[in-house]
Amino acid sequence: MSFSALKAGVVSFEEARRIVEEHATRAQLGVVQSSVVRSNKAESVDVEVLDLLSSRGRILAERLVADRDFPPFARATRDGHAVRAADVERVPARLEVTGEVKAGDAGASYSVGPGQAVSIMTGAPLPVGADAVVMVEYTASSGKSVEIQRSVKSGENFVSCGAEALAGQMLVEPGHRLDHSIVAIAAAIGKSQIRVFRKPRVAVLSTGDELVEIGATPGSAQIRNSNSYSLAAQVEEAGGEAVRLPIAPDEPGRLRALIEEGLSCDLLLLTGGVSMGKFDLVEQVLGDLGAEFYFTGAKIQPGKPVVFGSCSCGDADTLLHVDRLSAAGTRTGVSALHELAPHRYFFGLPGNPVSTMVTFRLFVQPMVTALAGARPEPLVFLKARLKTDVQTKTGLTRFLPAVISGEFADSEVELAAWQGSGDIAALARANCYLVIPPDREPIPAGELVSILLR
Repeated sequence: MSFSALKAGVVSFEEARRIVEEHATRAQLGVVQSSVVRSNKAESVDVEVLDLLSSRGRILAERLVADRDFPPFARATRDGHAVRAADVERVPARLEVTGEVKAGDAGASYSVGPGQAVSIMTGAPLPVGADAVVMVEYTASSGKSVEIQRSVKSGENFVSCGAEALAGQMLVEPGHRLDHSIVAIAAAIGKSQIRVFRKPRVAVLSTGDELVEIGATPGSAQIRNSNSYSLAAQVEEAGGEAVRLPIAPDEPGRLRALIEEGLSCDLLLLTGGVSMGKFDLVEQVLGDLGAEFYFTGAKIQPGKPVVFGSCSCGDADTLLHVDRLSAAGTRTGVSALHELAPHRYFFGLPGNPVSTMVTFRLFVQPMVTALAGARPEPLVFLKARLKTDVQTKTGLTRFLPAVISGEFADSEVELAAWQGSGDIAALARANCYLVIPPDREPIPAGELVSILLR
């Protein structure tokens, strides 16, 4: 009995996404734990050290810890005058100006006593004795004195020493993508180099006798292998390293060899060969390899035939035992061995280009992100007002190419003109997907609808 007979089925979009997120979370934990186990070694294949700016977009593999208090002094947040709040409870109040402090000066050079004030700039250290800053807009200077025209409370218009972080406090945990804000934190604590997780290697395998490489001249019934390139681009955008394999023909032996090669990577993506046709062989070959299928379809359009599963990649004796238990139909033993043996996840994506790109966005992207070391993020739908009526059928959650326009709060969305799941040009013109629930038929113009940004 193959694994497809043990675990298979077409599930709702929400269930498919839940299954992927659950496995992606396990995969991410495995990446992090593996790096921790190997961190005591001189070198780790899971982690690399990059210059700070070169790390942008990668996944953090170390803790960023404050090397001192932040801010390291009480810092003024407004231009104005540092005062004692008790001196300006009643206004107007005239105070003696004893000095001026700007960003970079030592605040201890000045002090504020009763009836005194110090002129202060944004970012400067608060002088000793002061407990508030009056904004310059509410003062009137005259020689060596200043008239305070508005009261302030103690603690107003400055940030206390250590209010943002204390020395030794963890600022960012491993597993975050290094964007500009985290780059800023690393720079602030003096990290010129940073440890990041290596990029996961993602094999991309297109299948079908109708495909030719992009440099070839297609025959009358052939098409160029665009899916391999679009998937490679999406893999790179998600933080992986794409490994493009040769086109797999509709022949079980060669297909099996290429699938086995793909399973040597961290993740395998197959396109085509997952529908119901006579020559759609992918699920059959994966089943022969002892694959476990988590679902063999999702109730979505486009992309309903999407497949998700894993293969064990343990030592030869373990895999032989898995094969024997699989042949004997011993589900409990097989499941246990799959828990023990290393996994290689795979996705079988429909061959139509738009279906391929949509299913990557919905299901593959969180797995690539997880294998790169980041926590999978929930799928967030935004809202926009529908520009024109939409008529669909019930039963499937639809992710249809659409164009959102307008600005600020006045955004509108309408379907892109497209000719079905093979229309690459339509998707290139779209900037989002219109998300239509499975229980909706007509949706009138003007209704707030869900969209998913591309």
